[in-house]
Amino acid sequence: MKIEAFKIKMLNLLTKKDEVYKAEPPLDLKEAFSKFARGGNRMNKGQLLQFIVEHQGENICSEEDLDKIIEKYLLVGSCSSSSKTRCTRIPDVYKKQGLSLSDFIDFLLQHDFNAALNDEVHHDMNAPLSHYFMYTGHNSYLTGNQLTSESSDEPIIEALKQGVRVIELDLWPSKSPTKDGIKVVHGRTFTTPVPVRTCLQSIKKYAFYKSDYPVILTLEDHLKPKHQDKFAEMASEILGEMLYFPQTDSLTEFPSPESLRNRIIISTKPPKEYQQSDSICKRKAVSNGFEPPEEESWGLELSDSVAKLKTGDKRNASDADRENINTSDNIPNQLGVCRYKHLITIQGGKAKGSMKDQLKDDIKVRRLSLSEKKLKSASESHGADLIRFTQKNILRVFPKGERVKSSNFRPHLGWMYGAQMVAFNMQGHGKSLRLMQGMFRANGGCGYVKKPEFIIRTLPHDEVFDPKKPLPVKEILKVKVYKGDGWSLDFSPTHFDRFSPPDFYTKVCIVGVPGDCVKKKTSVKVDTWHPVWDEEFKFELRVPELALLRIEVKDKDKGKDDFAGQTCLPVSELRQGFRSVPLFDPKGRKFKSVKLLMRFKIETLDKL
Repeated sequence: MKIEAFKIKMLNLLTKKDEVYKAEPPLDLKEAFSKFARGGNRMNKGQLLQFIVEHQGENICSEEDLDKIIEKYLLVGSCSSSSKTRCTRIPDVYKKQGLSLSDFIDFLLQHDFNAALNDEVHHDMNAPLSHYFMYTGHNSYLTGNQLTSESSDEPIIEALKQGVRVIELDLWPSKSPTKDGIKVVHGRTFTTPVPVRTCLQSIKKYAFYKSDYPVILTLEDHLKPKHQDKFAEMASEILGEMLYFPQTDSLTEFPSPESLRNRIIISTKPPKEYQQSDSICKRKAVSNGFEPPEEESWGLELSDSVAKLKTGDKRNASDADRENINTSDNIPNQLGVCRYKHLITIQGGKAKGSMKDQLKDDIKVRRLSLSEKKLKSASESHGADLIRFTQKNILRVFPKGERVKSSNFRPHLGWMYGAQMVAFNMQGHGKSLRLMQGMFRANGGCGYVKKPEFIIRTLPHDEVFDPKKPLPVKEILKVKVYKGDGWSLDFSPTHFDRFSPPDFYTKVCIVGVPGDCVKKKTSVKVDTWHPVWDEEFKFELRVPELALLRIEVKDKDKGKDDFAGQTCLPVSELRQGFRSVPLFDPKGRKFKSVKLLMRFKIETLDKL
């Protein structure tokens, strides 16, 4: 009986392998082809140009421009259709007899030409840093879990290659007899360390591999003054001209991403040791070979505690204050603190005091760090204060301590309240990280996404945006899933099922503010590597600016359905028309060939 069953399954596999070529093209594609080919069976240059301009909304002015794009497409050789022979002949038939319906569909599947997103930076990059969401990592040096994994520069390199702009380093004194005396490690755990020099060298090499907008190093500093001095010296030596020296330590507004292109900036809490006056600090630092660029002033201020001691009022100054200032042996420490403090562009710190006090507006701008737990609690009682704080200051949100396996939380928890730095474990692959990757595919993948205006600005009557408040529908998004392609090229014949082709279906979901979240899916297409669904879904969106379109393809199984590809796209960036949508593996690496052919339509209703 088992042998007979095996023979039947093998017969089914052999007889169904060519089913792809019998599938009828989706009706929309046939109608579009017929319309622009004017009822003919071939689409010539002029007709293809008209289709691209009128239907796809592309800004192409002439057939000559189209020729250049087609030639570029031929040189790139990006075809990944199931029929590579047909696909690579598109430029030839385009020039001679024109495209057939089959050629036209293959052409639409080309991601280089029909991408769903704009691949260029197009947001205004001249606003203060506080007006942007930033692609942010958490414990960027860890290769695995938060307790026992190794520390390395490899995760940092990979993050920078993916476009991450905020890298976190935990700095600790090193007991090993190295010349630097500083290590990067997750303190008070069993994780292994990596030398800070190694990390800085890799950051210098890969900082602008993906994007030339600024890299921010958030430092969790556990160093003594002499080590802070050493870090300042080392950072200046290794990073060189890339390292940005702030003009003052009393910023009332952050600089813009545009003004910081190809620069690396430091964000950490100010050193505990109090500072000397600007002139003394600068003179001592210069005499020790640590001089910032001439056009940038030091701007270091005399602290209140130092002022009290100098004027003789020692009653309210701590013993540590007196020791740091009055002990002659501490002069090198003071110099080291001066040099270290001068590196800090974004002054940061963790939450202290009541939430109301932490979110108070101040003349100086700063960065506040909250755990996801504290943010969730604060959002329930101080939602408006959070948004007002992030209009001028920077809020960093990091995973709760219980996430020892380096998992992540839903990033909208931070984005809804304007948090610029939603810090993620980039090794913690899962749905949450896919949402993060989706958000930062926006704006050409440069790692900075301009926040919606309603989060940046105060609304009429001194109100601020409330993500929990019932809102009217602002946009209607229509998503049509036509077909999928490329699995037979990227997967082995038996990857999904030993004896038959896969049974694919597609999940289409919106993730955003609570009122926008919804899940839908297509029907299952049985026994085919080349599914044609031709199904449309409609989504009513209240806050499309924060909405993400999550797409996942699975193979239906009796037990757990098999993963077959995923992607996530920012709704506000979707290009309308027929679009090729490449899919990624669970870790966010793009498949060579697997993609969907989809259509996006957006209807804007009355504004909020």
